[in-house]
Amino acid sequence: MATAAEQLARNMNFGSFAKAKDLQSRILFTLFVLFLYRLGTYIPLPGIDPAQFAQLFESQSSGMLGNMNMFAGGAIERMSIFALNVMPYITASIIIQMMTSSVPSLEKLKKEGESGRKQINQYTRYLTLAFAVVQSFGISMGLSGAAYDSMPQWFFVLTAVTTFTGGTMFLMWMGEQITARGVGNGISLIIFAGIIAEMPRAIFNLFSGSREQGINVVFVVGVAALVIALTVFIVFIERSQRRVLIQYPKRQQAANQAAQGQSSFMPLKLNTSGVIPPIFAIAILMLPLTAVGFMSGNTAEVATDGGVLAWIATNFSPGSWTYIITYGVLVAFFTFFYTSIMFNPEETADNLRKYGGFVPGIRPGRNTAAYFDYVLTRLTTIGAIYLVFVCLMPEILRRYVPGIPFYIGGTSLLIVVSVTMDTVTQIQSHLIAHQYEGLIKKSRLGGKRKK
Repeated sequence: MATAAEQLARNMNFGSFAKAKDLQSRILFTLFVLFLYRLGTYIPLPGIDPAQFAQLFESQSSGMLGNMNMFAGGAIERMSIFALNVMPYITASIIIQMMTSSVPSLEKLKKEGESGRKQINQYTRYLTLAFAVVQSFGISMGLSGAAYDSMPQWFFVLTAVTTFTGGTMFLMWMGEQITARGVGNGISLIIFAGIIAEMPRAIFNLFSGSREQGINVVFVVGVAALVIALTVFIVFIERSQRRVLIQYPKRQQAANQAAQGQSSFMPLKLNTSGVIPPIFAIAILMLPLTAVGFMSGNTAEVATDGGVLAWIATNFSPGSWTYIITYGVLVAFFTFFYTSIMFNPEETADNLRKYGGFVPGIRPGRNTAAYFDYVLTRLTTIGAIYLVFVCLMPEILRRYVPGIPFYIGGTSLLIVVSVTMDTVTQIQSHLIAHQYEGLIKKSRLGGKRKK
């Protein structure tokens, strides 16, 4: 039997959307901020020589730089003010979330509700600033060889560090504004917008390459079929959930009326962590190879020189088995780690006991927490296998079948599909809230007329 929310969602149409003025303003605000982001990806870094940087990017575009360029929406290829994108913020979020589980003071802040969450967000901003300064300094030193000859190195580095850091902090602020005043998760939507903006060009290059380079048409059709199959598979898994039956005791409603117990379901998603694990894994894998590439100027040349840098350049390039295995391990680890942060079995069981709820056949308290942990562990295991499969299958194909663009990959496709579904869900939630408000107003007006 459908719930009241599901019935309202089915009755949604363009007329209900036209009446939701608040939702319209939120969507327009989100689109405006994303437009500003895309505009910023075309503003070049002051002092960079486009011709020299084009040669540097071309030498590393098939490796990690190409992967980073995918998440940055082409900002690295154009070396714009948003070249760092939101990766420093993601790295800072990883560290802060790990610390909230191990540092008692941060764990206490997490339990203080809204005020504690604001304080933790402030710490994340400070750490983001520190990471942005360090990363922009390393990149600026590597880019100094691609600057104009007339510009002093110290002045170029100072300008680049200021520009990159300011761009990252501005993107972080834009993401927070989208989350607060728009629709959807702001940081995820910024990454989503970058991938979507560059994906048509990657698809065009794939089809044009099939003509110019004589790539088999069957190969192109196979890639298209793989993308469609992956999309259907991602939608199916992301919508899958395990419903745990929750029973509430009988309550006395009136002196002469028999009380009746209530039951509901607690939905546990198969993939509770969403797109966070792949993004976290990519953010960590970007660090070593990016440092090698910019310190040396050419990753291919370093690979033949020997030493530690050569080992990193050889074994952590996309397509190598070390990269693939490390990527899979990181995705699985962050799947379990982020799920443990999002869902606390002991806290959930304690809240159920406070409100009188219980799982049929399970004693309240520790037994219920152990049951939730058992169910969640099995679901998370399936979710981790699913994420590792979706993220690594295109990487393995790319190793043996060169020519598949980064944009037509499991990670990018997972982000696009998941963020789209999450945004649509939030839009439906706003429409349902608007319909509820309309029903409440009508009931109040009806009550006044009866009087």
